[in-house]
Amino acid sequence: MTAQATDFAASTAPADVVRRQYLASAAGDLQALRASLAPDVEWTEMAGFPLAGTYRTPEGVTAGVMERLAQDWDHWTAHDDTYIVDGENVVVLARYTAVNKNTGKPLDVRVAHHFTVRGGQIVRFEQFVDTAFVRDAMTD
Repeated sequence: MTAQATDFAASTAPADVVRRQYLASAAGDLQALRASLAPDVEWTEMAGFPLAGTYRTPEGVTAGVMERLAQDWDHWTAHDDTYIVDGENVVVLARYTAVNKNTGKPLDVRVAHHFTVRGGQIVRFEQFVDTAFVRDAMTD
């Protein structure tokens, strides 16, 4: 492992913490994903999204969001591409891609995520997505 990789793995910089969360999610590594979340995390999925609501605790987030996405979608991935950082706030412009298991329809939609990072852990998350695209992929 290079020194740079070691630095990234241990970094508490807000953008690095958020990036590790995306990498863990994409790899299906729920343990690593939970490690990026504060014990009192508040994770909010947007109104109109199939999993709308606020989830608390790392276990609540992975069980209520990531595990449920895996039940309904094949290859669910959040592709992070642009980071905007202001102190503890990190806004990520990204794209969701997946295939709905019931309809076979693909999903490819732009999203924005707002993270708040404190003490090297994500304490708050809020999702912004055009939920009509998600619903269209879920209906015949």
